[in-house]
Amino acid sequence: MRMRGTVGRVCGAGLVVGVLVAGVGACSWSAGDRTTACTNGTYDWSGVRRTQKLTALSDPIFFEKVTAFYSAKLKPVDERVYRPSVTGAPRGVGAAAVITALGRHLKVGEPLADPSEREVPERDHYFEAATGDLKGAYYSWGYVRLVTADFTYTCADAEPVTGQVLTWEGTGSGFMPCSEEPPEGVAGRAAADELCPAGSRAARAAD
Repeated sequence: MRMRGTVGRVCGAGLVVGVLVAGVGACSWSAGDRTTACTNGTYDWSGVRRTQKLTALSDPIFFEKVTAFYSAKLKPVDERVYRPSVTGAPRGVGAAAVITALGRHLKVGEPLADPSEREVPERDHYFEAATGDLKGAYYSWGYVRLVTADFTYTCADAEPVTGQVLTWEGTGSGFMPCSEEPPEGVAGRAAADELCPAGSRAARAAD
């Protein structure tokens, strides 16, 4: 599995939703042939959405005494396999090129996952914490950061082509005390709701 920007410990990053529009050079088409490949069209992006999906959970964690180190085994929440895909890829433009264009316009730090990759549930994935002051109830989880977007691809003298991208920009894991509010993002809150004791601050915030 390819890991991108793994995030750990006690904080979560805010998620950004945006609409991006970008253009490149005009296309060259054969006269009267609207099915000719065009590789230099203009992308109009809309409905760009970044979300987190919970992929793995630890068992409930509780430290009766102050503990300096802990290694949590994360177990897949289901058997789902994520695969990047593009529906409606323009003729002459492969799915990988469409995803690359989306990543460029989103200004991502690392390339978005392309169709050659997949995110498979791991059976032996661990999260380690070493803070020196672990005590009480904790929880740990894994997640994938999905990206979806709609696009319209336009070339000169041709009807626009519409499609949709599904990919991801990274995977990560977290470890939090149930005495604190869970981080922003669906995955952390779902994990807190599943693993933290009823009435704990994290469980209440996740409801």
